[in-house]
Amino acid sequence: MPEAELPEVAALAQDLIRFDTTNHGGGRAAGEREAAEYVGAYLERLGLRPQFYEPIPRRTNVMARVPGRDGSKPALVLHGHLDVVPAIAEDWSVDPFAGVVKDGMLWGRGAVDMKDMDAMILASVADILRAGDQPERDLVLAFFADEENGGVEGSALVVENRPEWFEGATEAISEVGGYSIPLGERHAYLLQVGEKALVWIRLVARGRAAHGSSFHADNAVTRLAEAVAALGRTAWPVTLTETTREMTQRLAELTGRSPHDADAVAQAAGAASGFLRSTLRTTTNPTGLVAGYKHNVIPDRAEALIDVRVLPGTEQAALAEIARIVGDDVEVQVVHQDIGLEVPFAGDLVDAMVAALGRHDPDAPVVPYLMGGGTDNKALAALGIAGYGFAPLRLPSELDFTGMFHGVDERVPIDALTFGQAVLTDLLRTY
Repeated sequence: MPEAELPEVAALAQDLIRFDTTNHGGGRAAGEREAAEYVGAYLERLGLRPQFYEPIPRRTNVMARVPGRDGSKPALVLHGHLDVVPAIAEDWSVDPFAGVVKDGMLWGRGAVDMKDMDAMILASVADILRAGDQPERDLVLAFFADEENGGVEGSALVVENRPEWFEGATEAISEVGGYSIPLGERHAYLLQVGEKALVWIRLVARGRAAHGSSFHADNAVTRLAEAVAALGRTAWPVTLTETTREMTQRLAELTGRSPHDADAVAQAAGAASGFLRSTLRTTTNPTGLVAGYKHNVIPDRAEALIDVRVLPGTEQAALAEIARIVGDDVEVQVVHQDIGLEVPFAGDLVDAMVAALGRHDPDAPVVPYLMGGGTDNKALAALGIAGYGFAPLRLPSELDFTGMFHGVDERVPIDALTFGQAVLTDLLRTY
């Protein structure tokens, strides 16, 4: 499709992808300033008055409030993040920051996580305002920095220092929910009503420095490697929460599988099965190693980074088990920790999201799920705002959509973007 013929929602996503907002974590980031200024300028053209907050140079957040028809109703927050994880260009088949359009899809870092949803929010609000209408209730549009680093330099600081942005809001909608998954010959939509807690830890092993040719039993690298292998290979047991129990039951009914084997039920979701299986248990994935400075020197210290995701309320029990697994000779340091969330798959907003999907894709069931990752909904929870994942996308069954999150050749179908915008616009007009 020629770029001149792209629907506005895809053109917006393409423009946002072309801003390199790479976030390496730990304060090392390209920054979101230019992307935030682009969003702010778009909102101004819609007649809104965006506000910016940049607590750290180049880590820019932007917000605008859209007045609704019914001021007696609580405001609804629609939020996204503008940063992306790094992309190693030589691993991709396209330039990850070029916003390439091919095979009916928009390619690039952020196409799925989450500049697609950012674009859907902007385009949906534009549809309503350009028609001379208003949403049903006040909308708070917020675009955050630093989500890919746990929001410590983004939403956490916004909530702490700009809580007035969210005055009167009780609910929020953001990423990683509302998309379709294949179930044999049919499909269903996942609505995100919970998030696992994030606990980033560092394992530290210490030993005695020595020459690389030594007969040496006190090797920090060996000690660390044994701990990393033990933890990385741990098969954490399935532990169902209220959400995952309901998800398993509903998927079992749709697939004819036994609800007593949650793993087998999740396997019925094809390419999305790995994503769903991660929601059923704690996960502990090694993601980084640091040790040594010369080939013939045995170092006295070795470190590993572990990405731990645990079910809400089980954080301390998981840390105790991790300490047991790695042993007394390896120190466990908590680098960053946030909260888990779980809200009921019920209520007026849930009913409205399900109904909006049903009007655009009749007879497709909607299933609750607990996301294995996390979103800026966790920061908003400190203000008493209940967060949901609802970035509606109707996807082809052969597309490994969940594998696109932080993956190579990230891409989203253009017709899925237009579908999502239509559903989101419908929701905002009616809820």
